[in-house]
Amino acid sequence: VQLQASGGGLVQARGSLRLYCAASRRTFSSYGVGWFRQAPGKEREFVAWISQSGSSTYYADSVNGRFTISRDNAKNTVYLQMNSLRPEDTAAYSCAAGTRTRYPYSDYGSYGYWGQGTKVTVSS
Repeated sequence: VQLQASGGGLVQARGSLRLYCAASRRTFSSYGVGWFRQAPGKEREFVAWISQSGSSTYYADSVNGRFTISRDNAKNTVYLQMNSLRPEDTAAYSCAAGTRTRYPYSDYGSYGYWGQGTKVTVSS
């Protein structure tokens, strides 16, 4: 499956952005999907995960309560709604999919497919 992340941009602190992860395959509903981010000079970190059906979600502590992950399998798309953005949220955000994702969902190896990053810049 090919993944295309989009929706990044420049936003002021306390603002909002919505990221999109579009998949090429109609069997997208068979994949758990995670969002990851990587800031300049830092390691990639887990952000959020959603189950195949969308009934379960999981978030990193740093974004819990501010970000919401959701999906529309009819549109082969996963969303990341980001509210109350902070300068420390600045990073390249990537989505990833796997058929065997499991708690705590931050294991890169459980995601077999990755999209390119979309850049998010939060100004103070």
